[in-house]
Amino acid sequence: MLTTRHGVRPLGAADLDAFLALARREPVVNVFADYRATTTNLEPRWLGGEMWGRFVGGELAAACHVGANLVPICATLDDAAAFAERALARGRTVSTIVGPQEPVQAFWNGVASTWGPPREARWEQPHLEISTAPVVPIDPYVRRTTKSDMDELYPACVAMYTEEVGVSPEWGGGAELYRARVAQLVSRGWSYARFDDSGRLVFKAEVACATPYAAQVQGVFVPPEFRGRGVATAGMASVVQLVRREIAPVVSLYVNEWNTSARAVYEKVGFRETARFATIMF
Repeated sequence: MLTTRHGVRPLGAADLDAFLALARREPVVNVFADYRATTTNLEPRWLGGEMWGRFVGGELAAACHVGANLVPICATLDDAAAFAERALARGRTVSTIVGPQEPVQAFWNGVASTWGPPREARWEQPHLEISTAPVVPIDPYVRRTTKSDMDELYPACVAMYTEEVGVSPEWGGGAELYRARVAQLVSRGWSYARFDDSGRLVFKAEVACATPYAAQVQGVFVPPEFRGRGVATAGMASVVQLVRREIAPVVSLYVNEWNTSARAVYEKVGFRETARFATIMF
């Protein structure tokens, strides 16, 4: 394939080994990209978009996932600017730009005047990791969910998403697709929850993506009526223990800077900041 004058071209199956070698320079930060590459073989029909690579001296130097999410991978400011120039040529097709703060900022600087104002920009999101046992007691009642939990689990997932993103995942006819996504995580064994004696959900969290090196947690949620009781701290400790035992040795996530209660929970469990992310939503 021909590259642009900035050395950028779409990657394919033949580039998989080079891409994985690149992404695994930072295997925890790049867990999403690694997971997407290994599960799709970098085939556009499975990616639901493209993976762009930037080559310098014939070697893959940086990459950019371009699907519903646009995610720069091991990108310098110059790499991000080159990806932005390519993105301008095709127009905005993504709903979110997310990743390490500096390349996201550089990419946004290159497309902002054309792509228009975002719905929201979150520039300071601590990226957190834990690679040891949690330092607080676990909740022994946190478990993997099953299909029989969907009546309680699905409304909690909708509530969490709406609270976090500001828009319901069911908006615009998205309910069927979102329910299928929740069901997929359940069937994969990547959904965890705790229920009280009456069967009400009091805590939940999911693994969004995982590799042999790391697992990224998302969707951490405690219904409002159960907050302030230490439920989230014990629940997250359980999730860390279960995920490290059964899926990957490092657990990661990123959190909004303003979410002080969540950040306090993660700090109590033993998470530590390793990077800063930014998210721009349209």
